[in-house]
Amino acid sequence: MATRFPTRRNTICGYGRYMVTRRAELEELGFVGFVPFADLPTAKVPQVHGVYVVLRIAETSPIFRATSTAGWFQDNDPSVDEAVLRDAWVAGEEIIYIGKAGGKPPRGLRKRLDEYRRYGSGKPVGHRGGRYVWQLQDSAELIVAWRATPNDDPGDLETRMLDEFRDRTGSLPFANLQRGRIRR
Repeated sequence: MATRFPTRRNTICGYGRYMVTRRAELEELGFVGFVPFADLPTAKVPQVHGVYVVLRIAETSPIFRATSTAGWFQDNDPSVDEAVLRDAWVAGEEIIYIGKAGGKPPRGLRKRLDEYRRYGSGKPVGHRGGRYVWQLQDSAELIVAWRATPNDDPGDLETRMLDEFRDRTGSLPFANLQRGRIRR
């Protein structure tokens, strides 16, 4: 049974869409955590499938590093040119990445978020999705929240959230390079 977004006036209720733009809306959808990456090892992240988001709460314009802090995985440099980052930036949005933990064998939220954190700290971990966040000067201040979906396909919720974000803003979140098979 698919999880439905709560409905709200001026949203497309028939498709289960919900205008998610800020922490309060994420909390209404059941997202929890809201911790910096550095706190993930001690956070109570469940070991089940789910969806996670990365938020940048700062109201200032981003400053991009020339070189990513992320680890090289299979000889792939995670850094991209600053112009690419500037073009991908979605001004005025707190959500900068939407990801999922699922698949086979089961990869729960705890494992996936730990991989993402370790990748950002320079370890050669296979988590290239969302790699743009590691070129933000203030990446240590980013906040991670998650929602467990033990009975639902996390890919469905991730896709709905990405579709809603793109419908509302005209693009994917900053660090999402693809939605399914459709690239930015």
